[in-house]
Amino acid sequence: MSTSTLIFDISQFFPSLNHQLLSLILKKADFDSCIVQFFSNYLVNRSMYYVWNNFSSHFVDINIGVGQGLALSSILLALYLASFLHILKKHLKNLNLQVSFFDNGLLITQSKSFESSNSCLYCSYNVALNLLTKFGLLVKHLKTEVFHFSRLHGVFNSSPLDLSPLGGPILSPKDSWSYLGFIFDRKLSFHNHINFYANKVISTVKCMKILGNSTRDLNPYQKHLLYRSCALPITLYSFQLWHYNKAPLFYPSRILNKMQRKVALWIVNAFKMSPLMGIEAIASLIPINLHLQKIEGRSQLRAHSLLPNHIIHSLMSPSPESLPPQHALLLNTLTKRQ
Repeated sequence: MSTSTLIFDISQFFPSLNHQLLSLILKKADFDSCIVQFFSNYLVNRSMYYVWNNFSSHFVDINIGVGQGLALSSILLALYLASFLHILKKHLKNLNLQVSFFDNGLLITQSKSFESSNSCLYCSYNVALNLLTKFGLLVKHLKTEVFHFSRLHGVFNSSPLDLSPLGGPILSPKDSWSYLGFIFDRKLSFHNHINFYANKVISTVKCMKILGNSTRDLNPYQKHLLYRSCALPITLYSFQLWHYNKAPLFYPSRILNKMQRKVALWIVNAFKMSPLMGIEAIASLIPINLHLQKIEGRSQLRAHSLLPNHIIHSLMSPSPESLPPQHALLLNTLTKRQ
């Protein structure tokens, strides 16, 4: 089984929301009439004008769209998308998953061959385009991408996905795929992701040298503080993707140790041949493997500290057997007589 994804971007999402359709969605969602009336009055009879230096344009009526960055925009956007995804899920029963992050859509399917995956993604993309048109939204075809995941060895050959009948381009899968700051490869080894952020930190540390002046450089404490607060979080961005139970960590450890060695040499101004553990101790840096274990435990504690109705719990969905046994005198387990 191979997994394939199709990514598309909605053009001018915030300015294209239909006010009448949004009011109808609120009514269908069984919101209180006062809330529906409030949002209807909030959206109608809106106008705007442009100001540039001493020039001011005339007022222009705005019949569609919501202001990007306003307090209520994200709420209205979520309601608009929820209805779209609900209808799309009914039409695409042969698709495994449909995900949307604001104006970025993601279609995921699984099949035994890439030709079947391309056929399924083509039909799904056609349905999504027609449904978005009914919602008053358009898709940027130039930003549409396709990517296939596979653990097959040898040369990877996949036929391109032709979207020209739908007005889109002919998509050829790439070797890597960047999405929301995550860099995926076909085998989900995340080597490109680790290399990218490790090199980014090395470039950041090199640029930190300009923070000193000709008479006095940054002292080791300031360098250590800059690295821990500004550079290290960049390296370990989304480390949960590749640091998990029984994951092969030889390659990440080698790259990250190489990165931290260069940083430690910069902090203590030591020779290049200095041993890593020695300069890490002088620079007060935790070994990278121990630091990863520390933040992994904290990330797990963070998930358990969330509210019971948080969306993260629905994604984790632990089995009843994995939950710890509850105390006999816990308030939630007491009966009315007790």
